[in-house]
Amino acid sequence: MSTATLNFPQPLTEKHRPQRIQEFIGLAKPKAVLRRFAKGPYPSAWLFLGSSGVGKTTMAQALAAEIKAELHHIPSRSCDLETVENVVRLCHYVPLGGGFHLVLVDEADQMTLPAQHAFLSKLDSTAWPPQTVFVFTANSTQYLEDRFLSRCRQLEFSGHNIGRELPRYLAQLWKKETGRNNGLDFHRLAEDANMNVRDALSRLELELLAGGVEAEPSTLDRHKSVRTIHHERAAKAVATMKRRAVEEAKRKQGG
Repeated sequence: MSTATLNFPQPLTEKHRPQRIQEFIGLAKPKAVLRRFAKGPYPSAWLFLGSSGVGKTTMAQALAAEIKAELHHIPSRSCDLETVENVVRLCHYVPLGGGFHLVLVDEADQMTLPAQHAFLSKLDSTAWPPQTVFVFTANSTQYLEDRFLSRCRQLEFSGHNIGRELPRYLAQLWKKETGRNNGLDFHRLAEDANMNVRDALSRLELELLAGGVEAEPSTLDRHKSVRTIHHERAAKAVATMKRRAVEEAKRKQGG
């Protein structure tokens, strides 16, 4: 007896989540480095550094898939001493598939100090668990000790290159979802999301759900429009006064 497959709707952030390293938008250097690393992986520690929503965690998951690693994911604010000891213990077993373990620690800058100190010893060459790659993500290095940072290869995830590609990416998704080439200001959408890919996709999802119905201007936008009108009127008034003064001066000289 066959079982029917139910296709439930997905948020855009999940539906279009990159599965491979080359599928990410922007992030030229991280992609180049990690593609090369994935061809010949080795035990190492990495720090993916950058603002929220630029793809650090998803990139780590894509890396795990490409090197066929068994993934151990420690979510944000869940990394304490006990968690570190447990995950490192698991990494001493042969990984599923026989390749690598990949330990992903989200928001490593928020892990407890004992956890950070535990990693200092685990990332030492004498105590490193076999066939294990560590990936830490962080928004900042403020709470990470220099000794910890010195043990990691730091990759910066910058929104600069993303900003150049994000509007085009949003337009492609819009066409894929609606079949239309136009309908939105994708540059404005990307700017409103501060070039945050996750936020931009959430905003695009709202536009898709709205079905093209435009939102009313917010109170802030209305006030901004009123201020703009006042500034324009004031500028015109000043320009008119200057023009009349010049004309009056010329008449006096002619007289």
